[in-house]
Amino acid sequence: MSLIIYIAVMAGVTYLIRMVPFTAFRRQIQSRFFRSFLYYVPYAVLSAMTIPAIFYSTGNFTTAIVGTVVAVVLAYLDMPLIVVALSASAAALVAGFVIR
Repeated sequence: MSLIIYIAVMAGVTYLIRMVPFTAFRRQIQSRFFRSFLYYVPYAVLSAMTIPAIFYSTGNFTTAIVGTVVAVVLAYLDMPLIVVALSASAAALVAGFVIR
């Protein structure tokens, strides 16, 4: 029975988080500062969740740095996402073998 209550509470919280901005801001936001702030919020949240996961995913800080550098370089060169992800993973794996 408690599992159903947990699910119901989480559904309610999720609904409220998504509903409140739509009801609170019925008109278009006129403030340029606030609009630019809201524009960058998704990028900041995604970075805050992703960056720590990158550095703790391999269990070795050096291999994580190697994979990150490869990913950043390939992304800067406008490579497709699958190429960036596979190359960064391969670089971290090879770096792990070299370090041992």
